[in-house]
Parts: sequence; structure tokens; C-alpha cells
Amino acid sequence: MSIEKLKYLAKQSAFVRDWARSRRLSRCHPNWDAAIDADRVAWTDLKNSTVGPRVLFCTSLGSSGYGAVTALEGLLGIALTARRATIEYLLCDGILPACQACESSWYPNEKRFALKGPSRAHCRSCYGPAAAAFSALGLPVHQYSGFLTEGDHRAADSFASGAATGLNPQARFDVHALREHALAGTLRFYARGEMAGPLAASVHKRYLKASYLTALVVQRIIEDRGYDVVVTHHGIYVPQGIVAEVARSCGKRVVTWHMAYRKKSFIFSHNDTYHHTMMSEPTGVWEEIPWNESRDKEITDYLKSRAYGTSDWIHFHRKVEDDFAEIQKSLGLRPDLPVVGLLTNVVWDAQLHYPANAFPDMLVWLFETIEYFKKRQDLQLVIRVHPAELRGTVVAMQRVVDEIRNRFPVVPSNVFVVPPDSPISTYALSSRCNAVLIYGTKTGVELASFGTNIIVAGEAWSRNKGFTIDVSSPEEYFSVLDTLPLASGMSEAQVLRARKYAYHFFFRRMIPVDAVNPRTGYPPFDIGLNSVEDVLPGKSVGLDVICDGILTGAPFVFPYELQGSTRSKLIP
Repeated sequence: MSIEKLKYLAKQSAFVRDWARSRRLSRCHPNWDAAIDADRVAWTDLKNSTVGPRVLFCTSLGSSGYGAVTALEGLLGIALTARRATIEYLLCDGILPACQACESSWYPNEKRFALKGPSRAHCRSCYGPAAAAFSALGLPVHQYSGFLTEGDHRAADSFASGAATGLNPQARFDVHALREHALAGTLRFYARGEMAGPLAASVHKRYLKASYLTALVVQRIIEDRGYDVVVTHHGIYVPQGIVAEVARSCGKRVVTWHMAYRKKSFIFSHNDTYHHTMMSEPTGVWEEIPWNESRDKEITDYLKSRAYGTSDWIHFHRKVEDDFAEIQKSLGLRPDLPVVGLLTNVVWDAQLHYPANAFPDMLVWLFETIEYFKKRQDLQLVIRVHPAELRGTVVAMQRVVDEIRNRFPVVPSNVFVVPPDSPISTYALSSRCNAVLIYGTKTGVELASFGTNIIVAGEAWSRNKGFTIDVSSPEEYFSVLDTLPLASGMSEAQVLRARKYAYHFFFRRMIPVDAVNPRTGYPPFDIGLNSVEDVLPGKSVGLDVICDGILTGAPFVFPYELQGSTRSKLIP
């Protein structure tokens, strides 16, 4: 183990020891008293006069996003109650043997976690503050343990061990889905794209057991309480992915959500995680957006800002190198040979099944691509490793640079690797490429909007939108590579399609919420709510879109294209 990793784990271990104290002292959960006290009588009347749909927020993890999930779901609970819906919450009270709130960097003693799971302090600091925050609203809060028996834990142990006797004959959920999310959760725990080490199987069993227990809880609470809609954050991993799978199997409408890229905004989806819905969304919802110079300028200005992150929640570099002459010099690129870019993803992230992938996983694609370019000395391949490997919410323990070095002790002379901590601008580099190869990064949408040819080999949201070169098999992929360098850039019609989709994706699917105020640290925002009146229908277009989607199934599309005086009311 490297000295760098040892220091990092030591630091995280100290953080875990102080976990409960840090939670008590931080502003992780909103204090709703001020807003409620301002309208206490009106709030009580609203709670007592609900006639609309019954909505369950399966928040589950009180510490997820260091309180960001509970903050937004608390706000939505108030807004939906104001619209006469019946709102209830579900939290894990420390009963799950593993979950998304666990990461290997927080548990450097892997053996201890494999044997005992999350610490009591961890679970208390996750459940307690969240339960208190929701209870302050006077809305029902259910606990996982209230829907489980000792026999369920034995059955879950059996399921985790692969025994058929562990399957509940009354279960209304897909066993394969449980296993997929358990695997994704395990990979997230290790921040790796594959399980490795003697204890990985034991940790994986913890996630399998947690998946099974979550499925039982969600099935039983739905059958007992008769909800109409189930809302869950993210929609993948354990437990949120299991929540969505089981709710669907019970015939309930499912809504998933996640923080979007633009500040103050969130992305909501019906029925599945946005990782899937953004790929399957019909093109008709954005193809006919009326286009003009003003909208073209709005989206291009925003896309340019993404190189610096000035309009987004998160940016990976405080200072970027965007002078291509300097980039060319620092990498040692030959000016007489065409450059092809390759953008990686974080290896462990969202490891779900996507049927359109041309390769089994991103690393296989990466290695096969390097092998190909080793024979193409007429081209230069520049691999830009994703900065989120080091600066993301979960620091990657399996890194692309290391994988390349292990596979290619001597990297081909025409292949150049830009590490995740490099200040080199991905956008400046890609703008000079003849084509850019991607697997699943959303950056393909941005680059295509400026005319860069994009070749898609994986589950990118730009796939099947009419402005990228999409491949679905290795043979098709290498056949396309044989045509490099491409004779021209994208057509004007393709660039227009790319910009319309970018406009739809960044401005319409990302829904701004007025009451959300960005802040430094975690959670990344505060809730600024003066009274219940602030969330009544008509007060916030973003909240109206979200609440209508949850209550009626209306599309989660923000009407950003509205112009004139209306625009000032739409944009926080």
C-alpha cells in the first residue's frame, strides 16, 4: 500500500472516530421550526386535511450527501403537504449490515467491517438527526426494523450465501436486480471496478443481505400502508436501487432524483434512475424546441462556463490550462499528426448493466483501444483520465493511470496519458481533436455542441440522439476507428441537434429550486424557507414542476425556454 493511501486512510479513520460529533455540530439537517412556527396553525390544518396521493419518501440514509437528501426531501414533504398530499418517510435505523453510506476509506480496518459492518456511532449519527428533522415536521417517520423479524435476517443470510432456501416465496422482486445493486454497492464501497482481496466476498455478502432485507421492508410497508408513489434518491446502489426495484414490482409509481450539475438544480425521473432514463428518453421531447440566436447563445455560454465550473455545484480544477500550444508542448504532441482524444469514466461508478455497450466494461474498451492505436502510428491518442477519480465524492481506489501502467509497462509512443490531477482543460484539448472516443461520459454532449466528432462505445447519454457515431460491438467500433482521421467535423444539422439536446438536458431536465441556497462544504446547500407560504402552488415554478411530477406523473421538464417577463420568475 502506498504512503499516499496510508495517509489518506489514516485521515479518514480519524474522521470516522469523530463522526457523531461532526454530525451534531454541522448544519447537516435543516431546522424547520422557524418556517413551521411562522404558520403553525396553517401547517396543522394542512396536515389534517390531506386528500391527495399517498407519497412515501424512502430516504433510508439520513447522512447521504451529509444531509443533502434529508434537506431536499424535507422541503418536498412540506411542499407536497401544502398540495394536500399525504407524506410519510422511511429511514434505516441501523439495521442494514451495509449500505451506500459506507466506504472503504472510512473503514480502513477491512476485516472489522467484513465481520461487523458499519459502526454504531456511524449508524446513530446517520439515523438520529434525520429522524429528528423529519419528526419536527410532524409527519410520520417509519424505521426499517419495524418491518423485519429475526427470521428475515436468517433468510437474508441464506440468500447472501446463494442458497435457494433464502428466497421468500411471497417476494415480489427480481432476485437478479437485488444482486446487481448489491454488486454495484460493493464496488462503490471499495471504489473499484472489480472486487479484489480475500475479504471482498464477505463484504459483498453484507450488501447482498442488505439488499434482501431492504426488499422485504419496502414490500411490506407498501402493502401495509398502500402508497401511490414512492420517491427515492438516486435509484441505484443499496438501498435506493432496491427501493425502486421493489416499488415497481408492487405496481407503484416510482420517482428518483439526484443533484444535477447546475447550481440550485436537481434532476428527477419517472420509474428508474436517471442513468437509464436519460438514455431512453424519446428524442421528441427536445427535437422541436423553437430555436433562435438567443437560445443558441444561452447554451453555448453555459457550456463554455463548464470548463471552469462557475455555474455548477462542483468543479474539479481551480485553475485550468486552456492554451493548446502549452498543452501540446507539455504532452510532447507532434503538430504534424492528427490527435484523437479518449475520455474515461470513474471505474467504479454506476456499475449497472447497459445492453448497448460494445465492450464488457470501460477498462476492456480502454485496453483494446490502446492496442489498436499501437498499430496506428499515423495518429496520436491522448487519454484524459477523469478528474473525479481524485476530486469526486468518493475517491477512487482503482485508478486508470495505474491500470494502464500495469497492462502496458511501456506505453506506446503515440499514446499520451493525462492524469486526473492535471490542470489541462479537457475542453481545450478535445477542441483540437479529430475525434473523441467516449464510453459513458456526459462530456460527449458538450463537445458535440461545438462540432467535435464523438464516437460512443458505452452507455453515454448522447447515444442514439442523432449527433454522435454510436457503436454496439467491437467489430463495429474498430471499423469506425479504421476510418480515422475523419475527413470533416460534424454537420451543421448535427451540431444544432447537439445544442438542442444540451439545452434540454442542462436547462430543462435540471430543475431549479428557489429555496435552495448553495454553500461551501457538505451539505452543498442550505434551505432558505421563511414560511410554509413560500412553497404554496404558484410560488416557485421549479417546485411546481417537481410536485406535479410526483403527484400526477407529469414530465419532469422545467419550462426554461419561456421568454420575457416570465423568465425572471423561473430562474433563481
